[in-house]
Amino acid sequence: MPVVDADADAPIPWLATEFTAGLPLRQAVDRHGPLSEPALRVLADGLARALAALHAAGTVHGEVSPDSVLLTMDGPRITALGIVGATGSPAPSPTDDMFDLGSTVLFAASGGEPDTGALPVSLREVIDGCLYPEPQDRPTAEQVVDYLRRQNLPSLAGSWLPPAVTADMAAATAAVGSVSAGGGGRGPFPPPPVIAAGTGVSRRKLILGLAGGAAVLGGAATALAFSGDSSSAPDGRAGGPGSTARPASPSGVRPTSASSASPSSTEGPESIVLAGPDAAKAWSGAGKHAPNCLEASDKVVMVVTNTGTSFLDAATGKSMFPELNTTSFLGTTSLTYPTAYADGVFYLLCDTPSQPGMLAAFDAASGKVKWATKMADVDPGGGTHAARYLSHYVAAAGTTVYVCGQMSQTSGSFSPESPTTGYIRAFNASTGKGLWRVKGTDINNVLVPPSGSHLLATSAVPGRKPGRVQMIDAGRKGARGWKVSVPHAGYYFTTGWPLTCYAAGLFLFAGGNGETLFAVDAATGSEKWHRRFDAKNGDQVQIGAPFSSLDGATVYVPVGSDLAALAAADGTIQWVATLGGASDMGGSNVFKAALRTSGKSAQCSADTVFATDSAKTLWAIDAATGRARWKYSDPGQPDVGFLWTVGGDHVFIASHLTVTALAAHGR
Repeated sequence: MPVVDADADAPIPWLATEFTAGLPLRQAVDRHGPLSEPALRVLADGLARALAALHAAGTVHGEVSPDSVLLTMDGPRITALGIVGATGSPAPSPTDDMFDLGSTVLFAASGGEPDTGALPVSLREVIDGCLYPEPQDRPTAEQVVDYLRRQNLPSLAGSWLPPAVTADMAAATAAVGSVSAGGGGRGPFPPPPVIAAGTGVSRRKLILGLAGGAAVLGGAATALAFSGDSSSAPDGRAGGPGSTARPASPSGVRPTSASSASPSSTEGPESIVLAGPDAAKAWSGAGKHAPNCLEASDKVVMVVTNTGTSFLDAATGKSMFPELNTTSFLGTTSLTYPTAYADGVFYLLCDTPSQPGMLAAFDAASGKVKWATKMADVDPGGGTHAARYLSHYVAAAGTTVYVCGQMSQTSGSFSPESPTTGYIRAFNASTGKGLWRVKGTDINNVLVPPSGSHLLATSAVPGRKPGRVQMIDAGRKGARGWKVSVPHAGYYFTTGWPLTCYAAGLFLFAGGNGETLFAVDAATGSEKWHRRFDAKNGDQVQIGAPFSSLDGATVYVPVGSDLAALAAADGTIQWVATLGGASDMGGSNVFKAALRTSGKSAQCSADTVFATDSAKTLWAIDAATGRARWKYSDPGQPDVGFLWTVGGDHVFIASHLTVTALAAHGR
């Protein structure tokens, strides 16, 4: 599209292009369904020719998606060129453009469903090649053009678009004035590139077939990247002054409710500035050794130190059972959480004087050991260089207990640029017997929902390779399920507590540049809704780790200094709370930093949300209104802050030698 004006040096770089009557591809498909085979061929050829010209000039688009492709009477056009990369995000490559081309054509062929079977035979091989997971194996734009040309299929007679789409385009043209829908007779594509002999598309890159498609797409689910799209300028033209790039939904998934409002926009509710009285203590007591782990039910608090494990009455703070000799040397940190509670049983990754590296289960009614299983063994499949299990956190769901962590090489060299190999080990919750184990560089930040057999794992490696979220099927002994690629999600490389959440059958995670929350069906990976967030001061924002209410009806998302409550069903914002004094504690990054780096530093009771900020203040927030019930801080706390956990309607806090209980509603 011809460029009219641009300012690459503006605070928010922008460009404006000549108006062209057309309809965004996503809108056309959402309204009128998938395109026909001849139209898909025109779309694929047009996108490939445009990208071939860009790549030949040393330029990468980086924003090809159903939202940035405009359907016009004389062919497809790509908008938003020049915006990507201007905001400091990692620079895309030509192979990224090719993946996005494949995702976009698949969207147009399937109507948004992630099904490569919807592709016509004439396009299946080449589009599968574009979606190949290894960038170096994807075809170039020139090779795609050459592949389509060599098929020598009959050209489309008449208009390439369905009548319903052209009618929509005519209506859009009439709405903005007498603009010719024909584009002035100019052809939509640059001349076909000259293909040197011997540079056609290789069979390795294209002949993937059905088996290859299943490997890329994870069966019936999606492996499509979150392609960027661009928001409209005030005058409705993409890329005009004041426009900003934003991530879109996965290109091959149709959202049932796509939301784009943010807490800082006029479409959302006004922010509530948190302010409340200091918390009143229900009880407080000191021990001989500083706790380094806390876990609680509504009746019992498990306190773990580097000398033993004790159990306190949640109502009074008094000791209930004899102390055990199980200890936790490292305890709870920003990356580890070695305790869990479920169905009357406490679980602990622990050591004993005679046996290090244990997973133990304690009966909450008696304080006695139910079973203990040796954990710190060497991976039998470690190969030439043995690998040892490093335990990071434990989680329980139904009849299974899971231990998640990473593999550490016991010999050989290690490079910081190497991907992290994570693992999941499953144990019978009643007996401690091992059930299954899986490992891989695609397993990181494993999320274990409180029910069901679908787990979620994230994956990323250092550098520019995209991250990924994928389902792990516990019912099939850890078999990999659907996958979704998440470009620019470097934070998923951090080993430790999950940066995702589960709510009412949905998995939720950040995508794109970290400013959009996506909700997908836990079983299939199909998108249900997404919501984009903006920083109040106009800077790019990166949302923190989401977490959910106990009933799964509400999802809480840290956004800068705000905490937003969203309906899990459709992403509707319920309320937005802003930490009081946030401007004095680092501005818009306060809440984000605290919630993204401190493990379980956000939890819920039945009707209260608890969260800590980077000033080491704990807030109790009414889940219905978003207003603070109370705040708690401890001037004498350790430098790393205090430990805390929720049990029933109380919060239990460990600071130095002292354990304190606070009622959710205050006294």
